[in-house]
Amino acid sequence: MYEAASVRQLSAVVDGMTGTVSDSRLRQLRMVVGMFDRAVGRDEMPGRASRSAAQLFTWAALRPFWELAAAGELRHWEKDIGKPLPVTTLRVVRNCLEVLAGRVLPAGRRVRLPELEAPVLKSTVDDRSLAALYRGMVDLAATGPLVRDGTALSPEDRARTLAMVAVLLDAGLRSGEMAAQTLSDLAPGVAAVGVRRRAQRRDEARAGEVAAVTGLHPSTVTKVLSGLGHDRSLATEARVLEAAAALPPVPEVEWFELREGSRVAVRRWLAVRELLVSEDVPLTGQRTALWVTLTPSKAGPIGIPLRPQGLRQAYARGITALNWVMAASHGWEPLPTTMEQVRRSVDVVPLLDPPGV
Repeated sequence: MYEAASVRQLSAVVDGMTGTVSDSRLRQLRMVVGMFDRAVGRDEMPGRASRSAAQLFTWAALRPFWELAAAGELRHWEKDIGKPLPVTTLRVVRNCLEVLAGRVLPAGRRVRLPELEAPVLKSTVDDRSLAALYRGMVDLAATGPLVRDGTALSPEDRARTLAMVAVLLDAGLRSGEMAAQTLSDLAPGVAAVGVRRRAQRRDEARAGEVAAVTGLHPSTVTKVLSGLGHDRSLATEARVLEAAAALPPVPEVEWFELREGSRVAVRRWLAVRELLVSEDVPLTGQRTALWVTLTPSKAGPIGIPLRPQGLRQAYARGITALNWVMAASHGWEPLPTTMEQVRRSVDVVPLLDPPGV
C-alpha cells in the first residue's frame, strides 16, 4: 500500500488499464508508479504532490521527478541507486508519463512533459568495410592467429566471438535479442537463424506497416496504436485501427539466412559449446542457450547463458583482443568494439517463409 494518496490514486488508474494495454506496458506503468512513490515526500518535490494524482502532473512536480529519475535516485534496488538511467529507459518513463497524464487529467488539458535529448549515435561501418570484415572473419575462423605480443585469444573465445559477429552481420539483432537465443533458433544445417524481436521492435514494425497503408506519419500511427492519439480526429483514429486490424499478426520470430561463411563460424562455436555445457549447469532450460560463458564466475559455472550485459562485454573483450592479434595481418581493419555500431550498419531482410524447423 502506497503512503501518499496521489500515488494510491495513480496505482488504481494503472490497475484499471489491465486488459487495455499490453502486459509489457502495464509493467512499465507500474514501474513509474513505484518511482513516484519513492519521489513523493522528498525535499525536491512540492508538498501538494501527495494530495492527488493530478498534482503529480504539474510542472512543479514533474520537473524534480524527472531530474531524480534521470539521476537514478528513484531506482527500485538500493544497490543501483545513483546510477543514471539510460536514454532508452528514460524514453519509456516519458512515454508512460504521457499515457498516465491522459488518464488522470481532464480531457483536453495539456501537460508539459520533460524534454529528452536525442542520443548521439556512434558512427556506423561502411559497406566496403563490412564486406572486408566478413571476409576477414571467415578466413580467421579457420586459419587466423591466436597470440601476438603476449595478447592471447583462446580458441574458445575466438570461436564464440566470430560466431557472434557472423550472426550480427546476417541478422542485425540487438544484444538482448542475441542473449535470448536458444539452440531451437537455428534452422537445420544452420541455414538460418531465428530472432525473437522485443515488443518495442514489433511495435515499430507494425507502425511502419500501418503508416505505409494509410499514408499517415509513423508518429501519428504510433500514438494511436499506443492509446495516445486523443488529440487526433476520430476519423484518423478509426483509419489507423482498421488498417492495423487488417494486417496479419507480426511474427514472434523472424528468420534470417546465414551465409556459408557464417554457417562455418556457427558450427565451430557449436562444437566448442557442446564441450562447455555440462551437467553442472543448474537448470535444464539453461542448457539450451546458444551463447554461454567460457569461464566460471559469480553467476555460476562454465556454460551458463550469457545475459545481455555479459554478452556485450564478452563481444567487446573478444573484439579488442582480436583487433590486436590481427593488427599485423595484411588488409585487416579494426572491428568496432560495440555491437550497436555493427548492427546499425547492416541492412538485413527476414526470410518470407520460416525454414523447415
